[in-house]
Amino acid sequence: MEKIITAHKLTKRFGDFTAVNQISFAIQKGEIFGFLGANGAGKTTAMRMLCGLSMPSSGEATVAGFDIYRENEKIKRSIGYMSQKFSLYDDLTVKENMRFYGGIYGMTDTFIRDKTASILEQLHLEKEGDKLVGSLPLGWKQKLAFSVAIFHDPPIVFLDEPTGGVDPVTRREFWSMIYQASAAGITIFVTTHYMDEAEYCNRVSIMVDGRIEALDTPAQLKQTYQAKSMDGVFLKLARKATRAAD
Repeated sequence: MEKIITAHKLTKRFGDFTAVNQISFAIQKGEIFGFLGANGAGKTTAMRMLCGLSMPSSGEATVAGFDIYRENEKIKRSIGYMSQKFSLYDDLTVKENMRFYGGIYGMTDTFIRDKTASILEQLHLEKEGDKLVGSLPLGWKQKLAFSVAIFHDPPIVFLDEPTGGVDPVTRREFWSMIYQASAAGITIFVTTHYMDEAEYCNRVSIMVDGRIEALDTPAQLKQTYQAKSMDGVFLKLARKATRAAD
């Protein structure tokens, strides 16, 4: 199968501190890849390198076929990104947010208009299109933010703790959208603090002190570490951590 993300001994140092220490992995097209780790484990730093936002200290990596050293601007144009902390502008309407992000990625007016109508219909938000995003419930915001993150049909979308703070029902609905995107060929790279969500991933990596301590399917990880759940796997590995959380 096609490898959409590759990393080989990818490393990031800040002075004498090694935030990410020689991590290696490959992700297939359409895969849902869980990237887990306690606060301070290095997962955010690793994600920033893969998104073309931070230059590695050493190692190699490609994202969507582009080299992270020489083609980081092409990477930025070829991915989607959604964060728990910020994804949409509260002081713009739903339609204005879509128009703004579509324009950033160079989409035509016709594409933006048609895609906006399609997303609003899919999310049953036709009547909310002219409302300010700030007035929407959190669950609607998060589902809308995911739709905007893949508005330009990127081959990869990075999701940084996308379901933080939302209720369990909305989390299940959100993951249904993730599965739909994966089935359409979009690769999902997701970080989460909810270990039940790790069960939904095709494969999961767990970082400890800047290194990938484990990487496999949820079922195989539970078997390897003799745990009944991913919570149990995570706790066994997280106990090895020696550096403080950030």
